[in-house]
Amino acid sequence: MKENLKPDFYRHLSLSAVGGFFGAYAMLCHSDMLASAQTMNLLELLMATLRGEPRAILLHVGALLIYVSGVMLTVLLPHWLGISAKRAVPVIDAMAAIILGLLPDSVFGFVALYPIFFAMSFQWSAFSGARGYSSSSIFSTNNTKQASLAVAEFISDGDRKHLGKAFFFVMTLLAFHAGAAVSFFSVRAFGIKGAWCNLLLIGASFAAILYEERAAALVPEAE
Repeated sequence: MKENLKPDFYRHLSLSAVGGFFGAYAMLCHSDMLASAQTMNLLELLMATLRGEPRAILLHVGALLIYVSGVMLTVLLPHWLGISAKRAVPVIDAMAAIILGLLPDSVFGFVALYPIFFAMSFQWSAFSGARGYSSSSIFSTNNTKQASLAVAEFISDGDRKHLGKAFFFVMTLLAFHAGAAVSFFSVRAFGIKGAWCNLLLIGASFAAILYEERAAALVPEAE
């Protein structure tokens, strides 16, 4: 498990906490919906289409386009402007948190999720994992699957390398849900403006990103 204790691992955990905060915040404050992925949005888009609800169709198409634009910009920003997508992640996350806290109560709940759709799609596309593992920092399904598989593989053949994999994914899940817990207490204390509490987690993720960059620069041949 010591191989996990590297700069990219700490960066991954810090971003997972940010993702957990945004995921819980969306559920607590707006529409009770996870705005970090597209599965629910696309299903609701289909249902709205089948029911013939033009307004709902437009709202869900808007969310899809925003999510897709976040993914695409991780490629286009470096290509067009030479901007590091990885360094842009905490900036975009911070902007989303600030906007969420400023939105008036009159803004329709689903529309208020648009900043999260954009920020989380950008974050996930810029950082797809760490330590050689593909791992999302914005939702938990595959992380739960991979942790379960690693435990089963260890039980099956007794190879301790599987414990390192299990440790990585379990820690990712813990970081994600720690961020969600921070979101819960932030919203309880400050309501919608509790989104600004995520700036603390985002600041920690920015420090972790810089730490990873510096470590890589000192050891260019590192994995």
